[in-house]
Amino acid sequence: MIRILIDVCLILGIFFVFAGVVGIIRMPDTYCRLQSSTNIVTMGGIFLLLAAIIFGIGSGKIDIAVKAFVILVFIILTNPVASHAMARAAYKSGAEMDKKTVCDEYKGDKCDD
Repeated sequence: MIRILIDVCLILGIFFVFAGVVGIIRMPDTYCRLQSSTNIVTMGGIFLLLAAIIFGIGSGKIDIAVKAFVILVFIILTNPVASHAMARAAYKSGAEMDKKTVCDEYKGDKCDD
């Protein structure tokens, strides 16, 4: 039963990593690619670390589970802030948005909801 849970977490993690890589390749601008790369780290990493936690608990190697849990918490806390900082740095350095972008709220455009 534990092996099935580990395999499901690994498959989900690999799926999110693959989807994020496809997103990076296909997205038109820096900001969309940044969202895809954030998806890789957050969703892919969470499921892969969950598999490590379950493995560590199931095999009696609690040190592995504790280390994976600490890394998981660190990723959850720091990844949104880091992604926001990178997006803001890209905006301030003049990275252009795709031509299909309707409005730029950071610049102060009024967008129709």
